[in-house]
Amino acid sequence: MSAPGPGPLTGDLGDGTYRNPVLAADWSDPDVLRVGDDFYLTASSFGRVPGLPLLHSRDLVNWTLIGHAVERLEPAEAFAVPRHDCGIWAPALRHHGGRFWIFWGDPDHGVFQVSAPEIRGPWTRPHLLKPGKGLIDACPLWDEETGAAYLVHAWAKSRSGVKNRITGHLMSADGRELLDEGRVLIDGDRIPGWFTLEGPKIYRRDGWFWIFAPAGGVATGWQGAFRARRFHGPYEERTVLQQGGTDVNGPHQGGWVRTARGEDWFLHFQQRGAYGRVVHLQPMRWDAEGWPVLGADGVPVDVHRKPRLPEQPRSAPATDDDFPGGRHGRQWQWTANPRDGWATSHSGDGLQLACVRTPQVDDPRTLPHVLTQRLPLAPCVAETRLSLTARAPGARAGFAVLGDAYSWIGLERDTDGTVRLVHRFAERGGPERDAERPRAAPDGTARLRVEVTEGARCRFHADTGDGFRPSGPVFAATPWNWVGALLGLFAAAPDGTGPAGTALFTHFRITH
Repeated sequence: MSAPGPGPLTGDLGDGTYRNPVLAADWSDPDVLRVGDDFYLTASSFGRVPGLPLLHSRDLVNWTLIGHAVERLEPAEAFAVPRHDCGIWAPALRHHGGRFWIFWGDPDHGVFQVSAPEIRGPWTRPHLLKPGKGLIDACPLWDEETGAAYLVHAWAKSRSGVKNRITGHLMSADGRELLDEGRVLIDGDRIPGWFTLEGPKIYRRDGWFWIFAPAGGVATGWQGAFRARRFHGPYEERTVLQQGGTDVNGPHQGGWVRTARGEDWFLHFQQRGAYGRVVHLQPMRWDAEGWPVLGADGVPVDVHRKPRLPEQPRSAPATDDDFPGGRHGRQWQWTANPRDGWATSHSGDGLQLACVRTPQVDDPRTLPHVLTQRLPLAPCVAETRLSLTARAPGARAGFAVLGDAYSWIGLERDTDGTVRLVHRFAERGGPERDAERPRAAPDGTARLRVEVTEGARCRFHADTGDGFRPSGPVFAATPWNWVGALLGLFAAAPDGTGPAGTALFTHFRITH
């Protein structure tokens, strides 16, 4: 791979144009909103905490992560352990009545919502609006003309036995209860060639109810638009974005937004395997019959002029971290609801993690106390420095590439008190094995590096005082079912009594 260099990972080409994707990491199921001159985006966060990331932009191309809307997942007991593909699916972000609102479906528990007076909060605790199994991809609509409020959602067959349907409800104006039993608005089984209809976003325009919804599956589908004069239909449909002759497979669900100057744009995702679901920006116009036309006459654009908005500095969500005072940046998420003591504040820099005692120390996929961030789409080098001060035999800490299969490199305290550099991996469903023979780490410290090349192929390296040396074979990162591969930092120890000690990560860097 070429030598990495500094600079934000952004689609902005610096000449008034952009290249897709504009968010080159796993920002799954994006929805977008404009309030004044500001654009906001949220995305699925599944079982990671904090949840519901909040991104900000002034030009729809350059984005920064400004916070999260959910500090703990509900019900809390269900997310005390990792549930990587569960939790928050396909949220919808709206602004109504002077408040920001986010609705989402949890496939195991139902439809939830939160709200806040400002995008940075404080956000309410999750409110369960509609309990049930298989309720996903929820989106509200407040009709400013009539004052009525509505909710639409899709179905997950894995939980409910039902899919390919969009259901609609009348909703109270405060978004806290549904006013009817719900009706099927769109039955995908009645549309020839349509299957796995999901991800609805509902809008009002020119007297029509509009539902934007994809079908055909995340890797092979298309984006549809539906319209009706009445909420309950009947709806007519049209395919408005499909792969065509491009290399943008999918293209899948997203959201429509209009700028203050009246330009229309659509943000959607593309499934990219281990990299997860990256976000593309498509121009949008309306044809003579009043239907939306996305991209370049219905196929995705690669390079395009930027929206006619004030020029903004090139930016992307943060990845690097010095962990000042032991605090980690917004880009990090735990793999379950966090507990006190997993990370501790201190007077210096660096992330100090407790070696949490656990009966399943040999599988980081099962650990709730792994601190993760997204794997970037572009080739990169990720590096950290680790010191293991824990004295308990079997205590370990490391840097992992985590998915259905995983590989990690780090330090482990042996039964004789020495610290060894270890590199381990496991295939999907398989046990943990050594990727390289353990070797001594005399000072109990190591610099750890992962080089990620095309295809998410990962080469691990370590430096225990004599320079970086490669370790083990190349590891091909894998996603979970719905989540891209994650970069993770963790510390753990076998079951036992008393504190096991701590590990310190003094920095984290990603260069491209």
